[in-house]
Amino acid sequence: MDANILSKVEQWLDGGFDAETVAAIRKLQQENPEELTDAFYRNLEFGTGGLRGVMGVGTNRMNKYTVGMATQGFANYLKKSFPGEVKIAISHDSRNNSRFFAEVAANVMAANGIKVYLFESLRPTPELSFCIRHLKCQGGIMLTASHNPREYNGYKAYWDDGAQLVPPHDKNVILEVEKISGIGEVNWAGWEQNITIVGKEIDEAYLNMLKGLSIHPEAIAAQHDLKIVYTPIHGTGITMVPEVLKRFGFTNVHVVEEQSKPDGNFPTVVYPNPEEAEAMSIGLKKAAALDADILLGTDPDADRVGIAVKDHTGRWILLNGNQTAVLLFNYIVESRKRKGLAQPNDYICKTVVTSDLIDVFAASNNIHCYNTLTGFKWIADLIHRLEGKEHFVCGGEESYGYMIGDNVRDKDAVASVAMICEMAAYAKNQGKSLFEQLIDIYIRYGFYKESLISITKKGMKGAEEIAAMMSRYRENPPATINGSRVVKIFDYQLQYVTTLATGERTPIDLPKSNVLQFLLEDGSRISARPSGTEPKIKFYFSVHEHLESVADLERVEQLLDAKVANIIHDMKLS
Repeated sequence: MDANILSKVEQWLDGGFDAETVAAIRKLQQENPEELTDAFYRNLEFGTGGLRGVMGVGTNRMNKYTVGMATQGFANYLKKSFPGEVKIAISHDSRNNSRFFAEVAANVMAANGIKVYLFESLRPTPELSFCIRHLKCQGGIMLTASHNPREYNGYKAYWDDGAQLVPPHDKNVILEVEKISGIGEVNWAGWEQNITIVGKEIDEAYLNMLKGLSIHPEAIAAQHDLKIVYTPIHGTGITMVPEVLKRFGFTNVHVVEEQSKPDGNFPTVVYPNPEEAEAMSIGLKKAAALDADILLGTDPDADRVGIAVKDHTGRWILLNGNQTAVLLFNYIVESRKRKGLAQPNDYICKTVVTSDLIDVFAASNNIHCYNTLTGFKWIADLIHRLEGKEHFVCGGEESYGYMIGDNVRDKDAVASVAMICEMAAYAKNQGKSLFEQLIDIYIRYGFYKESLISITKKGMKGAEEIAAMMSRYRENPPATINGSRVVKIFDYQLQYVTTLATGERTPIDLPKSNVLQFLLEDGSRISARPSGTEPKIKFYFSVHEHLESVADLERVEQLLDAKVANIIHDMKLS
């Protein structure tokens, strides 16, 4: 075993950790040294989603001690950054140990003299973001691993604007954590009077804010009996989504009972992720049985939403995150115009791996579209920098996350469910389905189709393999892909775009990120990005063609599918 890893193991064995932790380490030493290595080979770091990992013993695991040390470091940084009273809001999702970790974090913060607002029970991530702003807190913590498998948990750290940490705060918190040499430097308990339990009063303020997002309440009134099926997939969405739909005016909402109870074991799914067809399968059966208008599903912390609708043949299909974003952005922008709400300085925002169709749509509608790095903290950071200068309308990313208005500074599936249902009601009031609306957009702006594959590489060896893959693409980039020349390479790590025909390099005005994009002569775009929260490298594919009419839909879609398949084969990713 590496000497550094061995030193960490010995520290945990001899450093005053509880007997249960010591016993678990001893057992790994005897039975699974490889897992022991993975548990200690590194410290958990704040990535695009904060602190996240498998639950268990070790520096590379989510446990009482890693949560406590991270919280102590965060507390130290908050007190350095904000002289005077410091306040923090803390919430959690339905995962195993989430309440325990939330209480550990609350106790450590309170013991450091920080006023804590701890939610009485599980609440969605976006409500935590709203609470930070509503109570004028200096920070926030959400205990969640979002859509990861059941063995994971996580810790999202928030700043005073209600957004997740961005530079320099994220790195500075890590530096503060690294200064802590042992668990003896953590203030574990004391000053419990600094903890205030919150709940219903924040719920009410949050729901009232969401109700104010509605643009076409008259369409809902006309279509109040829109048949909606909703599944929280055993997560926090059950606390807010049915209520917000009721307050919007919808009267025909059917919750998927098999998945309605919050449960960290996620008994009905393999992955509690609305991006996965398997997770939406029970909801799809219910939607079909009821002949519903729309199916919606949210992940455990209710910041992502997936939807299913009927296509032009009446067959139920799951829309991907790009398609939902295109529909939602189009509805909000056009509705604001119809209602006279549009402002000259309006803007929308998406991530660099989200559909280029949104850029095309925005240009046609004379609204500026900004592109940010992957992760909603970058969208929130842009909003913060443009406050008072430009007006944020909505933002989104391909991984099923959307933000409407700027009262919440993270993706908000509760708001998104309500607005998507309003959008469906408006379309139905016009005699159209959401699928028909999507085809209309394709005919007007071009049929863009996106696809994603993820390659999982677990542990220390997997991390090295992912790094090697990215190095190969940087050092020996392909000249052609699927017979089309690579015309530009976007390197977000080196922060420049290379035009291959001339060798010219132009700067990218975004923070460094380990992302590569290849733009082809035929307009296709391929992106490679190691995940910041999972042991994966992700490849995003975007292709497009002209679409004349719905009659040509199947032929053009097959053409696009073949193009993506050929790109994957040519890049040896299959």
